[in-house]
Amino acid sequence: MTTHSTRHSLSTLEMMRRLIAAPSVSSASVHHDQSNLVVIEQLHEWLEALGFNTEAMPVPGHPEKANLIATLGSGPGGLVLSGHTDTVPCDPELWRSDPFFLTERDNRLYGLGTCDMKGFFALAIEAAKHFLDQPLKQPLIILATADEESSMSGARALAEAGRPLARAAVIGEPTRLQPIRMHKGIIMESVRIQGRSGHSSDPSLGANALEAMHAVMSELLTLRSELQQKHRNAQFRVDIPTLNLGCIHGGDSSNRICGRCELEYDLRPLPGMSIDGLRNAISERLRPLNDRFGVKIETHSQFPGIPPFETPADSELVRLAERLTGHRAEAVAFGTEAPFLQSLGMDTIVMGPGSIDQAHQPDEYLALDQISPTVALLRNLIAHYCL
Repeated sequence: MTTHSTRHSLSTLEMMRRLIAAPSVSSASVHHDQSNLVVIEQLHEWLEALGFNTEAMPVPGHPEKANLIATLGSGPGGLVLSGHTDTVPCDPELWRSDPFFLTERDNRLYGLGTCDMKGFFALAIEAAKHFLDQPLKQPLIILATADEESSMSGARALAEAGRPLARAAVIGEPTRLQPIRMHKGIIMESVRIQGRSGHSSDPSLGANALEAMHAVMSELLTLRSELQQKHRNAQFRVDIPTLNLGCIHGGDSSNRICGRCELEYDLRPLPGMSIDGLRNAISERLRPLNDRFGVKIETHSQFPGIPPFETPADSELVRLAERLTGHRAEAVAFGTEAPFLQSLGMDTIVMGPGSIDQAHQPDEYLALDQISPTVALLRNLIAHYCL
């Protein structure tokens, strides 16, 4: 008979090594996108062996992607420790070591996903081992999601399914173990204008899509100014909503009336601002330009968007995290799965080992001195919510 004491002999670093060795890039580009099933299967095997009730949930519309819900104990309430199984693409030639091989040097662990954020799973499992032979009053749930780095299809699928449910959720993104209770939202949009080409010597022969796009850009920048005058949050380093005109493509020759033009931009709203409301406002602003320039203007979303996120400063989880870490809860500009878990009714924060400064670039690492404090912090959270 297998006992808990013999089940969990796999070391934290060995778990991390195996997770890093399993490529699971997610990308909007089909060329780069990969399945996450190998990572899900590995976590499933480890957690089931530890006594967790494990369920792999396919992500609708993505046959090679899945989420994993692993539950120790039963009943309502409890704690979710959540992470994403995917990574961004990488350029191996820019790394000093193999990004898919966990390498220790300079008191750091190097590898793709060490801090963002496969390493968190190994530390969450290590923290959970402490409670295997203790009767939990409320469940501990380790949640592994798909496609956070691209479409967030995994988190969206969970929100639509209404699972998992608990009192509190901690997302282990790299925050240097500082609690994060707010972040901005993200929408990435495109504006496509179909005009009518013609000889440049006679403007009446066509409808210039570039001239119409000039007016579109003017409207967007005016709206940006209005939003920034109306909305401000001093918790953020950049304390206003931002709108960035990212790239533009149009026309083919200086002596032809431009027949088609496309603009891509991103908008990062503050907590309290509605993504749907912003999209509707932009559409209303641009609609009169169709007739004014004799063109067809279409707006498209590059992905469904990430809502802004905020957990109240006086929430139980925020206060507990502040007390355990000695750090006041802060705000960040990057987006996470937090609004999707929060939509399930859970008190939610973002807090994990490593720094976002090391993510998404060559030689990503997790400092060794983050490991013990992370395990201790997670054990304290589990004890509070589950014992």
